[in-house]
Amino acid sequence: MRTADFDFVLPPGLIAQHPAPQRDGSRLLVLHRASGRVEHQPFGHIRTVFRAGDVLVLNNSRVIPARLRGAKAQSGGQIEILLLEENACNDWWAMLRPAKRAPLGTQIVLHDPNGHATNIHAQVLETNLAGHRRLQFSNTPDLRQELVRLGEVPLPPYITRANPDERREDRERYQTVFAKKDGSVAAPTAGLHFTPELLEQIRNQGVQICFVTLHVGPGTFLPVKTELLAGHRMHEESFDLGEETATAVNQAKADGRRVIAVGTTTVRVLESVAAQNGGKLAKTAGKTGIFIYPPFAFQIVDGLLTNFHLPRSTLLMLVSALAAPGEMRGPELIRSVYAGAIRERYRFYSYGDAMLMV
Repeated sequence: MRTADFDFVLPPGLIAQHPAPQRDGSRLLVLHRASGRVEHQPFGHIRTVFRAGDVLVLNNSRVIPARLRGAKAQSGGQIEILLLEENACNDWWAMLRPAKRAPLGTQIVLHDPNGHATNIHAQVLETNLAGHRRLQFSNTPDLRQELVRLGEVPLPPYITRANPDERREDRERYQTVFAKKDGSVAAPTAGLHFTPELLEQIRNQGVQICFVTLHVGPGTFLPVKTELLAGHRMHEESFDLGEETATAVNQAKADGRRVIAVGTTTVRVLESVAAQNGGKLAKTAGKTGIFIYPPFAFQIVDGLLTNFHLPRSTLLMLVSALAAPGEMRGPELIRSVYAGAIRERYRFYSYGDAMLMV
């Protein structure tokens, strides 16, 4: 397929800069895939779409305050650091901006949120093919312990913040209420709409709620730049699928009950593990670079709750594949749905509204 098949024009005013006042106060577009029928509802309406016996699977990864600021020790030039992956204590892969000004051996002095220099330093040890830097941090027992004090929420580039009060709000709202395991540098945003009360109501309807962990990386925001999808290399992300979730999902599939994923990250975990195990799930931890696009034959996922995604993104391609599993008409269907969402003034991207496909 061509990357251009997943392009669309979004009015900038529809990019959500802030979350809804209440977590479950967003809007919900429900797409009934078999008929193509679309409903426009408040998010709380999602309870009426679920059935007793459904298995709802969510990603419980927790966003870390992964954006740090500092200056080059010699010149004082400003450097922004986005932590990506921890190799060992105080040893991290990171994206630097501007990266060209940080060659091997560069010493960086970290700053606190007020712009004051700290005694914590980072040295550039290595550069990889993606242009990321490997950093060794010093003068701290463990950089992770400093992140709450020094780090910022790593909001995506289309959300702007000038006010410190707004950034404090993001510490709570750019995090799901069920986040448990540290590691993401971007939120699994489909889960942001749930409150503890709504999840309890869903459980009381006979829906089984399970969790996986996939630590979201910055590649989730990157557009596909190759002309053909087959030429794109997918970014890898670490995941963990436990025995309890594997057992619950396998039993649901055996019984003919629906498995509904919350977020594209959850889909990637479930379908990756199924591909390794003959269509069934097993307790598994590792990394996945699965690239899901039409015509993908899903083995586990029967429905998906997701937000509205960027043009030419791998997330939009996954959504298009699930709109018509095993077929090529998904992109056309999703283009039509997105056009309707734009007419209805839905809010797009991370802090935006939600879409449920069943």
